[in-house]
Amino acid sequence: MAQTKTHSDYLLRRLHTLAGVVPVGLFLLEHLFTNAMAVNGSASFNNAVRVIQSIPLLHFVEFFFIFLPLVYHGVFGLYVAFTSGYNAGEYSWARNLLFVLQRITGVITFVFIIFHLWTTRFSGNPPTFDTVHRLMMQPAYLWFMIIGVVAATFHFANGLWSFCIHWGITVGARAQRITAYVTMVLFVVLAGVGIDAIYAFTRAA
Repeated sequence: MAQTKTHSDYLLRRLHTLAGVVPVGLFLLEHLFTNAMAVNGSASFNNAVRVIQSIPLLHFVEFFFIFLPLVYHGVFGLYVAFTSGYNAGEYSWARNLLFVLQRITGVITFVFIIFHLWTTRFSGNPPTFDTVHRLMMQPAYLWFMIIGVVAATFHFANGLWSFCIHWGITVGARAQRITAYVTMVLFVVLAGVGIDAIYAFTRAA
């Protein structure tokens, strides 16, 4: 019985990491680079949104390939965050710091995504440049978005490093160390893209 439970827990955790990289991670990247169109002005962003909204069976795609994996990754991630032990004496200080930050940013990201979708995608208002601009002009919302973007991009980049280890892509200390550097550079780049887009929305159309 215990062996069956351990095996099922192993599969759930593998599915959790896979969901975080493939559907959820790709959604994050798409979202970041769509928002980045705001840097070129309102027309560029609005056109990018129209292209996405013209995708056939968009609601079906969103529900089965974005929302369901997102809910699973988020809910199971909360379970992992609040039940995982912190082996402070087993790993290096840096590894333990990343371990803690991964769980903290996971909780922040889950709350951030829910609130962000509620105020944009499910607000009843079209996701235009002007709609987002009005939200970004509220200082509390602006800082919430900055914190959320930094948390989400760190969680994705560091999670990608962990994914490569758990799925046997990076084997050995050297490969894992190089991947750690690459994913942290990825975090800085993605966070920069996201924050740049946020400030682009604060400028009038």
